[in-house]
Amino acid sequence: MPKSPSAARKHSVRGSRTGRPIMALLDLLGRRWTLRIIWELRDGALTSRALREVCDQASPTILQTRLTELREAGFVELAPGEGYTLTAFGRELFETFLPLHRFAERWTKRQE
Repeated sequence: MPKSPSAARKHSVRGSRTGRPIMALLDLLGRRWTLRIIWELRDGALTSRALREVCDQASPTILQTRLTELREAGFVELAPGEGYTLTAFGRELFETFLPLHRFAERWTKRQE
């Protein structure tokens, strides 16, 4: 069954009117600091201040924007008294990065 025009707009992405899920995900992940935030939350919750420190003093405004986007996407949540943490869905996304991480490690050694 085709998606309604409103459903396509809900997930519209730059350069795509289709709203295809892979394009929407790649658009989100391609935004500055998004992948870094997910990476830094891999081991547990971090406060906004701690997250900013591990993200090389990224702008607080842009970090909050990205955290809001990641929360809306269901990858990050704010745990009261703990800070930001990956949701189960966010941990699943992180796990998909691990093969790429291992490949990057091998590739880096090859460049030396």
